[in-house]
Amino acid sequence: MLLLSACSGGGSGGNANNANNEADDAAGGAGGKEPITLRLTMWGNQNEVKAFENAIKRFEASHSNVTVKLESIPTDYDTKLTTMIAGNEEPDVAMMESATLAFPLAEEGKFINLEDYLNSDPSFSADKLVPHISYYAEPGNLIGLSPGPETFALYYNVDMFTDAGIEPPPASAEEAWTWDEFVEVAKRLTIDENGKNASEPGFDPKRIRQFGISGANGWWGSWSNFVYGNGGDFVSEDGTTFALNQPEAVEALQKLADLVNVHHVAPSPVQAKNVPGTNIALQTKKVAMVIDGQWANMDLGVTDVNYDIAVLPVIKEPVTTVVGGMFSIFKSTKHPQESWELVKALLDPEGTLELNHKGVWMPAIRSWYEDPALIDKWTKDSPGRTAGYKTAVIDMLLEHSRQTPTGYVKNFNKIMDIVTPALDKVWLGEQSAQEAMDAIADKAQAQVQGRRDIE
Repeated sequence: MLLLSACSGGGSGGNANNANNEADDAAGGAGGKEPITLRLTMWGNQNEVKAFENAIKRFEASHSNVTVKLESIPTDYDTKLTTMIAGNEEPDVAMMESATLAFPLAEEGKFINLEDYLNSDPSFSADKLVPHISYYAEPGNLIGLSPGPETFALYYNVDMFTDAGIEPPPASAEEAWTWDEFVEVAKRLTIDENGKNASEPGFDPKRIRQFGISGANGWWGSWSNFVYGNGGDFVSEDGTTFALNQPEAVEALQKLADLVNVHHVAPSPVQAKNVPGTNIALQTKKVAMVIDGQWANMDLGVTDVNYDIAVLPVIKEPVTTVVGGMFSIFKSTKHPQESWELVKALLDPEGTLELNHKGVWMPAIRSWYEDPALIDKWTKDSPGRTAGYKTAVIDMLLEHSRQTPTGYVKNFNKIMDIVTPALDKVWLGEQSAQEAMDAIADKAQAQVQGRRDIE
């Protein structure tokens, strides 16, 4: 989620949002502070909306003159928000996605620069936040803060490991499997229709009934973890060069493709259409291990599957990527200070405690990862927080995480429009990772516009 530029002051904006606020303010300002109405837009399922409604109630209880109108937009969010903006009806605060609309709006100067508020707020500061949840349009221009960071991990069916007589994957970065160890275990847990595993002579890769590993929705959401973990990146450190065709990135991409096309331990894109999502895959024992986001805990926690969480296998170093939506404040708001107070309330883990406890989100505040009493609040007695969760997820976020590339690679979507079709050929085994990335390198290079994290 993202937020931008300097805040605007008084009420001369003249757009529909300001007009609505002026009408609200005029409704009863006598005695005490003037009444204020803030509009908040967000997406999310019913559980997420309910949690935010609770957070808003807590906020309104401590800000008696402020009413928050929550506008839930569960589908076509970017399109509907764009329509609001075109009609001068943008909200005060909006949930934003770094991969889509947020940065284009930031470049148009639509958002307040939250760094000014973060640096001057006596009760809230950058050092209180967990890593990689602050989104900058450029250094010094903070456009958004994420209320619920997410990371990636390795989910596995405990019973399948027990039945196979295999030690489960490690939950700590210090003991993480090497890539080769991971592949060997995945082979032993990949079984064909005749009961042979992928490490045995006579194994039939065309008739697999149980896979050792899969990536949720293919590898689309997880391959960046391994590129980073092998020392690679999307663009060069100085932001001038397309980097997915460089040795570190190519090696990581090829290792993932080899899981499908060489080792036969993961479903191909065609086979993946018949492999259910993480919770069903593990519950039905179609797959022994799944690489997925932290959010998978909510659905897994309400099933009867005996599962746990481990750290991702390591190529060179342990890495997990942090993703998440953010809250941004539109510069057109008539009430920037109150909007900032609302953003702080939305980031307060107490307000969204149910989401954190069920397994949907993780807190945005660092103390909730370090104080045992606060950790207990969102992990103890939660079906979505297993034995390996503390070291495999909490510690990984604090000690071994990277920001999502959508947060720092400029023009990311245009680059990926070129990269994604090329990667499809890699996953299908039609081209090597080197061949595919070299083939599109010039076109991708033409879309490289730098990095947001350097001057």
